[in-house]
Amino acid sequence: MIMTGAEAIIESLKNENVDVAFGYPGGAVLTLYDALYKANFRHILTKHEQGAVHAADGYARATGKVGVVIATSGPGATNLVTGIATAYMDSIPMVAITGQVAVPLIGRDSFQEADIRGITTPITKHNYLVKTVEELPRALKEAFYIARTGRPGPVVVDIAKDVFAATFDYQYPSEVTLRGYHPVYEGNQTIINQVFEELRLARKPLIFIGGGVNLSDSSPEMRAFVEQTGFPVISSLMGLGCLSFDHPQFLGMVGMHGTYAANMATTECDLLLGIGVRFDDRVTGLLSDFASKAKIVHFDIDPAEINKNVIAQIRVIGSLKWSLPTLLERVVDVSAELKEHVQSWMEKVSSWKRDFPLSYEQEKNLVMPQAVVEKVSELTQGDAVIVTDVGQNQIWAAQFYGFKHPRTLLTSGGLGTMGYGLPAALGAQCGLPNSKVVLFVGDGGIMMNCQELATLADCNFPVVILVLNNQTLGMVAQWQRMFYGGRYSHTSLKGHTDFVKLAEAMGVTGLRVTEAENLDNVLSEALAMPGPVLVDIWTPETVDVLPMVPSGARLDQMIMGG
Repeated sequence: MIMTGAEAIIESLKNENVDVAFGYPGGAVLTLYDALYKANFRHILTKHEQGAVHAADGYARATGKVGVVIATSGPGATNLVTGIATAYMDSIPMVAITGQVAVPLIGRDSFQEADIRGITTPITKHNYLVKTVEELPRALKEAFYIARTGRPGPVVVDIAKDVFAATFDYQYPSEVTLRGYHPVYEGNQTIINQVFEELRLARKPLIFIGGGVNLSDSSPEMRAFVEQTGFPVISSLMGLGCLSFDHPQFLGMVGMHGTYAANMATTECDLLLGIGVRFDDRVTGLLSDFASKAKIVHFDIDPAEINKNVIAQIRVIGSLKWSLPTLLERVVDVSAELKEHVQSWMEKVSSWKRDFPLSYEQEKNLVMPQAVVEKVSELTQGDAVIVTDVGQNQIWAAQFYGFKHPRTLLTSGGLGTMGYGLPAALGAQCGLPNSKVVLFVGDGGIMMNCQELATLADCNFPVVILVLNNQTLGMVAQWQRMFYGGRYSHTSLKGHTDFVKLAEAMGVTGLRVTEAENLDNVLSEALAMPGPVLVDIWTPETVDVLPMVPSGARLDQMIMGG
């Protein structure tokens, strides 16, 4: 079929079952946008390219599909960089289509030229520079294949301006063959047998759930494994929701802001099953003392993750959709035996969970941020899609919201990107129009991409934005308070911004809570609204996120609170 490069891109997106793209037009992609107009292909116009890329990220996390973002050359493409890096760190499937100057102008410092392929090489699974229209279908087919297979991640397809207008006989490849890229889905049965024997020998085992369980949609298999073994379970930030927060074997999040029970269980266990985890420094604390009494088994689809941070005695490489059911087949026959072996261990970790719960002190008449999260959890019954920005709001959401389902916590875990939350919530609501999407964000983070309030209003997406307004860069100020002698260097946000007026100026309903007695009614009102709403919630300035393991300390050296 004869078509232009621009038409071929749209046809390729349809072939990949893409139903929406996020983006922002510009000179190098005008031909593509003209084709989008003619094809009536769904496109969400954000107010900034960074908003578009975070929205594509949020869409991908919420739906499990590949997020697609489009930007023009030069500054349009470079404005995607932070969002691409965010997706790369958290293994989010994304294809970024960028315009490039025409082929004769490449490498001449032409107007709005940037080497986006070179810039993004360290933060993508792969990237392409397409200079001829004939190579376009193959590049796009490979890009989507790479983005969604193996360990997911972002791929950039940079397309020269003249390629969009060129015509050719379009044929979309039916399959992909890439030399050097062969994701391993089924691993070694012998290794599974070794793990099984370790399960039978262990007396203090611990299951550690990571984001890989979410990404691979392996929560059902994980839950079955947990039920059959009777082992206690901990989670990383990215793994929350894979096992319901109220499951009797769940001890909570582990690491710098983890629960007492989770951190102590990690310190005392004799077998640690790390399933789809990176062993990030925010989880491990002092690396040399992390799970020092345990034999470590690491399940991961990416061989590069094995032994990168923590040395594993047993390495299970392959998809969790293979490894967990394969191991479960062996476990079912000895389920009663395993549960008997860990009975006293479960009693001990359960006592830690009971005696040292997450808590906080209620200051009289003030709106405590933890109470906001708890109330939202109660009102939504744990069924909302929760999006966070980065900082204290992120950790309070992780600690005090009762996550019951996978893919219901969307947050920038690895890169820790402030400004992520608002556009990611937009993308999540776009992908899940029938779900309630709630954003927790600080008064610092909301300003970094506040222009996307206008996009929410334009789309009439009913996202509930809860600004935990403590008039400070909360987490940075907490570190200054705890480790820098209370020298608050440039962390005060006591300015003149009125978030309610800001929201209303962009077409979003604005509400405010200044006293604890009004919290329930205002939150109920906000959650019931049919369109987007922002609630400016005034919280105390010096509330700390606790527990906290100081950077470089052991997990059992927690600073407790409450």
